[in-house]
Amino acid sequence: MTGGSSRTVLVVDDEQAIRLLCRVNLELDGYVVLEAGTLDEARAHLDRIDVDVVLLDVHLGGETSRPLIDELAERRPRIPVAVVTGSADLSVAERSGADAVLPKPFAIEELSHLVDELAARTGPAR
Repeated sequence: MTGGSSRTVLVVDDEQAIRLLCRVNLELDGYVVLEAGTLDEARAHLDRIDVDVVLLDVHLGGETSRPLIDELAERRPRIPVAVVTGSADLSVAERSGADAVLPKPFAIEELSHLVDELAARTGPAR
């Protein structure tokens, strides 16, 4: 187990398989994982639950992740955000305003390491 104990990660991706992959592996690392397939679902989770890290797909169907990144930067700047992208143009993701970029496909070890690193920025686990 890595550093996930008592930390919550919100995984926002329109691909259910990606959400499942992240959830299963991050739960094995000790994280509580919430899933959202749309920006509206993500906002609903963020309104109800304290989240420590957000993993956010760059493209969510017809939506882009930028509005949520901007909202979090303004209202909840302590929550680190990593954008996940399958796009060949990583520069778009890198300019998104997120704290980190995780390119698809990714190794499980990369996912775990990145989430541990971002969760450490928010201070001690609750």
